[in-house]
This record gives sequence, structure tokens and C-alpha cells, in this order.
Amino acid sequence: MSSKLVSLFLESLETSNFLFHVFIIYVFSFVGFFLVRFTFRLKPWCNCDVCVDFRTSSWSFQYNNLCDWYTHLLEKSSSGTIHVHVLGNVITSNPENVEYILKTRFENYPKGKPFSTLLGDLLGKGIFNVDGEPWRFQRKMASLEINNVSIRSYAFEIVAFEISKRLIPLLEMYKSNGVVLDLQDVFQRFSFDNICKFSFGWDPNCLDLSLPVSELANAFDIASKLSAERAISGSSLVWKLKKLLNIGSEKRLKEAIKTIHLLADDVIMQKKRNMGSFQSNDLLSRFMGSVDDDKYLRDIVVSFLLAGRDTVASTLTSFFWLMANNKKARDTIRQEADKIMGGNQDFATIAQLKEMHYLHAAVYECMRLFPPVQFDSKFCQNDDILPDGTFVKKGTRVTYHPYAMGRMEKLWGQDCLEFKPERWLVNGCFKPENPFKYPVFQAGLRVCLGKEMAIMEVKSAALALINKFDFDVVSPKQEPIKFMPGLTATLKGGLHVLIKERDIQ
Repeated sequence: MSSKLVSLFLESLETSNFLFHVFIIYVFSFVGFFLVRFTFRLKPWCNCDVCVDFRTSSWSFQYNNLCDWYTHLLEKSSSGTIHVHVLGNVITSNPENVEYILKTRFENYPKGKPFSTLLGDLLGKGIFNVDGEPWRFQRKMASLEINNVSIRSYAFEIVAFEISKRLIPLLEMYKSNGVVLDLQDVFQRFSFDNICKFSFGWDPNCLDLSLPVSELANAFDIASKLSAERAISGSSLVWKLKKLLNIGSEKRLKEAIKTIHLLADDVIMQKKRNMGSFQSNDLLSRFMGSVDDDKYLRDIVVSFLLAGRDTVASTLTSFFWLMANNKKARDTIRQEADKIMGGNQDFATIAQLKEMHYLHAAVYECMRLFPPVQFDSKFCQNDDILPDGTFVKKGTRVTYHPYAMGRMEKLWGQDCLEFKPERWLVNGCFKPENPFKYPVFQAGLRVCLGKEMAIMEVKSAALALINKFDFDVVSPKQEPIKFMPGLTATLKGGLHVLIKERDIQ
């Protein structure tokens, strides 16, 4: 009996040893395959100045942010286009190229498989991560809902409640205590409450006076940051290998995404149980009429959740940093509001917001200098030539760069680095720019569907707070601002302010 046990034990050891060696061979084969593909598709050995600076991160000695270095390179380029060979990336700030990519040759510049692979674990088959028929279906479905008057009224009601019942009381408390507050964190909570209620019909109540920790919001932060780090990696081999071995950042990303999916699935199950019990205007309830697949539903709504939370919070954070450094613009917004609303009204209506051209111009000027999404990439399907003469090989990543474009002297004049809402006004009325010169909301066929609602949310919150409080920025006080890696622009360290009662002279 004992000899049989010993024999079985030795056989199990041999099997384990065999499986271990198979695994090792598989891993090295995997690594070898991607090393070969990386070597031939990209140019990791390229010794041009741009590639050397990128590879060695020597750009960081002079610039706080990668986006500022790209801005410098694009400003120097006569065509407004550069090549980063080690990334297989063509980057442009040329409006003609942007129009060509987003409109003229739209079908030749999809999101592409490399992009969908980067964000596939997080966004699945959601609208921001697909092309072709899945994209058309979701866009048509979302467009019908978002452009519905009742949906827009519902969104405004959510924002108005969040501002009056949660945001202002929270800031009142910090004003009374004289305690420094991270305004970026507050705006992330504010926009997360709004987008959760609008997308899911679920209230996380992140702006409770106790500032509770939200498991879902934290998971989104981690997933966004780590997904973005995949994109700026010199080779996809690194993160793919870590994912295979379930180690490091890929292990943390997997755990964060699991949290997001579990909570989203739970909300979907609750919705299905309550269907027919009461009428709901949130996107999930409306989409359930057209989509039966729960996983597909989750992917669609998670995409809206991610976009709606981070972009609004990013814009509001930048806006209040700019207001603290541009008191004249802040006072002009107050004067315009007093003229339209009178002195006894606390919260502007949608109609009144539309009359506030200077406020609208200030928000657009803020996003010119600090777009919430600093760059966006497509992948070239077939060999092509851009309008500026740049040859683009099939499979090349092509990036247009709103952050750099907003800081180009050739596009915006010698005062391009100044915050001047007046540049958007003609005889006191807001005049929009060519969307391919200002692709903050994308442009062409993929133009942002939630654009109007996002601007409404930003203007509503900005005006309510400007009319009631003064903000003294503790840090960062002046440029250069440093950003965190992420899918949207987030200030490193936050925006720390002291809140005071508005000084009415």
C-alpha cells in the first residue's frame, strides 16, 4: 500500500513538473512572439531625437507633462505633425488633418483593434470601444434617448438637486470650519453622483457631508489610471505579459474591473426585478427596451458612466483653478448672472443659462487650454496621405491632440496661452469655432452625444458656486500644472482651496 502511495506521489510530481515546463515554454513563446512582432512593426531602436527623448524620458527634465512636450514638438513642426517611431504613432495638431481623419476619411480611421484591446477589459463592447455596426447601433440608440426633451429635463433636475442639496451644503460646512478642501475630489464626487443617477438610476451619495469612500468610484479611478498606463507603454508586450501572469498593475486592474462589473451587474439585476413597478428615466431603464444581453447592457452603461464622470469633474477643476487666477473673468460672470437672474434667485434655469454668453465663452476657453481628454487616437486601415503630405502606413496609430491644438500660436494667435473668454464673443454673443480646430468634443461622425448636457452641468455648478463663494487656491497656485496618468486630465495632488463667503462690494 505504501509503495503504491509513493508511486502515485512520484507520478504527481512528474506531472506537475511537466505542466510547469509546458507553462514556462508557453510564456517564453508568448514573449518571443510579441518581441518579434514589436521589433518589426515598431522601431524600438530608432535614434532620432524625439524617440531618444521619449525612450529615456529626458523630456521630463524640461516639461512637467508629456502633453506639454508634445505641444512643444508640434509647435516647432512646420506641418503641425510629428512621428514617434518607437510608438508607431503619428501625432497631429493640424485642423485639416483632424477633419480628414474624423470626417473625410472616417472609415479609414476607426478606433481599431489595438485601441479596443487596451480598453476592452474595462469598456468591453461599449460605444467608446467599438467600430462598425456595434458603434452605429449604440450611437443611434443613445442619440434617440439623449436628444429626448424629457431626458434632458430629467438630467437638469438631477444636477439642480445635487448642487442645492449636497454640493452647496458641503462647501458651506468647509467655509465655516476654515478647512482646506480638495475641490477636485468634490467635483469627482459631484459628477459621479449625477452620472450614476442619470445612467443607472442609482444614487451613490458620494457628496454626503461625511465624504464617504465609494467602492465603485475608487475602482473607476484605478481602472482609468491603469488602462491609460497601458496606452503610454512603449510596448504592449509588457502589460500583456503581466496580464498573463496576473501580477503587478494588471492584477490591480483586474480586481478593479471585477468590482465595477459586480456592482454594475447588481444594479442591472435590481432594475430587472423592479421593471413594471414604476417609470424611470435613467439610461439603463430605457436601454433595456432595446438590449436583452445583460453583459452588453453593462458595457454600454459603464462607458457612459466613465465618460460622464471624469470629463465633467476635469472641466470644473480646471475652471475653478482659472477663476482663482482670473478674478476679472469671475466678476464678469457674476455681473452677467446678476443682470439675467436678478439678485434674489439662487439657481439659474436652462433658459437663463442659454442667455449667459460670457459664462458659455469662459467654459469653452477653459476647455481650449485644459481639455478633459487631451488626445485621441485612431488606427489607419489602409496606407494613406494626410492633407499636410504626411504618409501614414497601414496599422499606424494616428493621434490628434486637442491639448496641443489649444496652445498653438498659429491657430489662436500670440495670446494663445492667455485665458480670454472674449475671443469667443462677437458683439457680446458666443460664436463657436471650427470643430476641427477645436476638437474637444471630437468632431464629425463621432462628435460627443452628451456635449450639451455636460456643458449644462458644468455651467450650472460653476455659476451656483461663483455666485455664492470665493475660492483661494492653496495648491497648485500657478502653472505649470502637473497631470496624473489617466484617460482624462486629472491634477496630480488635487486642487486644494480655502472657501470664503462671496465678497459683495
